[in-house]
Amino acid sequence: MYAHHPLLPVAPAELRPTQLTVGYAEVAAKRAEWEQFGRKKRRELLGRHWFPGVLGPKRHCYIVDHHHLGLALLEEGVDSVPVMVLRDFSWLAPERFWRTMEFYHWAHPYDAKNRRRDYDAFPRSLADLEDDPYRSLAARVGRAGGYAKDATPYAEFMWAGFLREHFKLRKGEQPSPELVTRAVTLAHGHEASYLPGWSGAMA
Repeated sequence: MYAHHPLLPVAPAELRPTQLTVGYAEVAAKRAEWEQFGRKKRRELLGRHWFPGVLGPKRHCYIVDHHHLGLALLEEGVDSVPVMVLRDFSWLAPERFWRTMEFYHWAHPYDAKNRRRDYDAFPRSLADLEDDPYRSLAARVGRAGGYAKDATPYAEFMWAGFLREHFKLRKGEQPSPELVTRAVTLAHGHEASYLPGWSGAMA
């Protein structure tokens, strides 16, 4: 059954991820932005950025978006965040729950090397997400106009995989402005034209 879409306050430490990786550089950037905000601005941010979530086994709350922001707020010691419950799948057995989540494109069981992992590899906390520096690079390429936002599920993961094939980054490494510029040029080329949100011109 559908939940009645309640907006629930949940502690960031209690949120469960539905992916295996984030870009730590992006998390650091969101923390820096948060630290510059006053109390009113922080309340406004949380009011605008509710976390879409699904109730899973044992009624744990699994978020299906905003993992970077969630980890940043966890590290900043935020007490609670608003979660919009999209579905209540708490009655499903774990294996069926994760298969259902994949069916809805709400789970992405791939690690930082783009290898598929078993469902038990999903961390129990946002704090345990693995760093994938190519997620950070992909996000910055998108913001720099390298590609357009696209409704395709996990589009940024696809861009991260593409960029991983062309650049060398170490875990925890901040993408330099020069690297982002080179990556944007690559993203506009025909080689990237199969990716969602590609905005280059056909030759």
